[in-house]
Amino acid sequence: MAFTALFLSRLQFAFTVSFHIIFPSFTIGLAAWLAVLEGLHLATDRPVYRRLFDFWLKVFGLAFGLGVVSGIVMGFEFGTNWSRLSEATGPIQGPLLSYESFTAFALEASFFGVLIFGRPRVSPLGYFLATVMVALGTTFSAFWIMVNNSWMQAPVGYAIHDGAFVPTDWAAIIFSPVVWVRFPHMLLAAYVTGAFCVAATGAWYRLRNTYAVEARVMLRMGLGLAALLVPAQLFFGHLNGDYVHERQPIKFAAIEGRWHDEKPAAEVLIALPDEAADRNRFEIAVPVLGSLIATTTFDSKEVGLTDFPKSDRPPIAIPFFTFRLMVGCGLLMLALAWLGTYFELMARIDGQRLLLWAIFLSFPLPFIATLTGWFTAEIGRQPWTVYGLMRTADAVTPGLTAGATLASLIFFSLVYLLIFSFGVLYIYRLLRAGPSVNGHGAPANPKRPLALPGDSPVTENVPAERTAGGLA
Repeated sequence: MAFTALFLSRLQFAFTVSFHIIFPSFTIGLAAWLAVLEGLHLATDRPVYRRLFDFWLKVFGLAFGLGVVSGIVMGFEFGTNWSRLSEATGPIQGPLLSYESFTAFALEASFFGVLIFGRPRVSPLGYFLATVMVALGTTFSAFWIMVNNSWMQAPVGYAIHDGAFVPTDWAAIIFSPVVWVRFPHMLLAAYVTGAFCVAATGAWYRLRNTYAVEARVMLRMGLGLAALLVPAQLFFGHLNGDYVHERQPIKFAAIEGRWHDEKPAAEVLIALPDEAADRNRFEIAVPVLGSLIATTTFDSKEVGLTDFPKSDRPPIAIPFFTFRLMVGCGLLMLALAWLGTYFELMARIDGQRLLLWAIFLSFPLPFIATLTGWFTAEIGRQPWTVYGLMRTADAVTPGLTAGATLASLIFFSLVYLLIFSFGVLYIYRLLRAGPSVNGHGAPANPKRPLALPGDSPVTENVPAERTAGGLA
């Protein structure tokens, strides 16, 4: 594989966007979780919700900052590495990204300041509304990004003048049916990510026998929310498959690992795609299931990759395997959410240490699912940047050298690794320190050591509401 400026630019953008997407996928769900906690505290006046809010606000603030820092670089890359793309699509992408700034960033930046500094300065209702505004801002951010990306995946509402894509129908661009299956899919992914991170933290505290009340609330709410959201996420994932089947048949064939036309079509569960021979090796497939998934019929004809020239095909192995990883993570999260919710409702989860360990260790699953889903969507549409209209090779900056691109890639990688390492370490310390009693930094159970799972229990000197049987 030649390390050309084009390849290195693709690798650099893939790295930066993959690093960046981790944080919005976490903070979008966490912002909604904070709004729920503040609303519950306002409605019930239970101290546990205030403690959890103050605790997760610190985590949100750090993750939000990391997301902003990591996202700034991509804006520069459009100019340094992808100036032809910016020149051609600027009349459409420019306004869409500006709308994100005018709506999402304005809400997030303004009202996040209220969350950090405004508790003693505004009324409880005003503070709650600030949390809702921050959650709304993160949602707007996801919406405009998905509108922009969905236009590149399925361009509508445009005309081409002097080599540039000029908008002719903003309503068609913003309200494209592709947007309204991809945006909920991404939003639900963020909510599921937040739910599993909250549940995993609750399971960790339960395993350590600390913060009993907070652990119970986090487990019950995180698992319960995930139990409802994961099925909805799988449903919108199927709707995404419908749009790919209709508008991007080459990507669909690559995801399915289907090389030749089939009627009815089998569903390839696992295989090793061989692009040189236009076939799969070690294939395990279920007859007819491919047609049923694609069209909900038993006899539809499904096209194969050999119907298209090799120059129009994406790399087959990556979308083939990433799609299966995404689906596998989704099914595993569904099983954990339903099983954990059942035992939590039955008040029997304390005796299920293996399940608690599984819930605790499940926190990477939604991040893996989000990343692999993104890889499936973006690599699967290659060799196009604007699908069917502008090739990636034509979008790169003219005259860009491989040496300059490699140097910036190495620099970004080192800086991002440094930022990520310190960010993860600080979040770990926040989680280890746990919630405070009064929201002002006092530890919840100062006399209890942070024992590892399996250590002998130590009596702790905490208020009655902090014990396993107490009420917050």
